[in-house]
Amino acid sequence: MDKIKWCAGKREGLSLIEPNSDLANAYLKKAEEALESMRVNIIKDWKISTAYYTIYFSLYAVLMKLGVKCKIHSCTIEFAKRFLKEFFEEKELDFTEDSLKARVDSQYYIDRTVPVEQYNKMVQKAPEFLVKCKSVLIKLNEKKVNEIRDKFQKATTKRR
Repeated sequence: MDKIKWCAGKREGLSLIEPNSDLANAYLKKAEEALESMRVNIIKDWKISTAYYTIYFSLYAVLMKLGVKCKIHSCTIEFAKRFLKEFFEEKELDFTEDSLKARVDSQYYIDRTVPVEQYNKMVQKAPEFLVKCKSVLIKLNEKKVNEIRDKFQKATTKRR
């Protein structure tokens, strides 16, 4: 089954809500707070978590501007991979996926370690990703928002 359809079929998965710039700005604020926490933290696991949440909240701000709600992080990333290709490079979205895995590994498992390269990349790239998402938000006019929402709706309702 198509992952977007699966995500749209889940209770906490992808769904359309009213586009909301105020919520987008609130998630940007959460991203900035997570970034500040990352900067002051000295414990590796918490730096990984706060770096990830900087990335996630930044991306979720874009979804709020589009009026797309989702509580399943992998589905949020999948939405971006499918519908935000014109704004993000594939490697940027792969980075968000790798960062999710790193956060899960460091937060929930004692016997898993996050490679030093991934840790360093997250700490280095989290602020850059926040800036990138802010620039995407500026580019999202009403026409583009409606176009992306229409594509999402078509992808989740078409028969196979």
